[in-house]
Amino acid sequence: MWAFKINNIINNIMIEVIAQATEQAAQITQNAPEGITGSIQGGLGCLGAAIGVGIVGMKGAEAVGRNPDASGAILVQSIIGMALAEAVAFYSLFL
Repeated sequence: MWAFKINNIINNIMIEVIAQATEQAAQITQNAPEGITGSIQGGLGCLGAAIGVGIVGMKGAEAVGRNPDASGAILVQSIIGMALAEAVAFYSLFL
């Protein structure tokens, strides 16, 4: 019986927290300036692109270190990989 009461108390607290969060979100969106929307989406997309470009650069430098004669081909493939990773940032910002 006491487990049911504890579960009921937790459910009531969760409902109250969700209601407060919904109220605050509504206030924030009403006060937000026009034109600034999807900032979380854009931020995460740009973060993903930055991580992708970093990984491409790291692996490119590692590959040139292992085989310096192939640096020209590695540079071309690295630039293409970085461009594709940056495309993710543009998709997240503009779509």
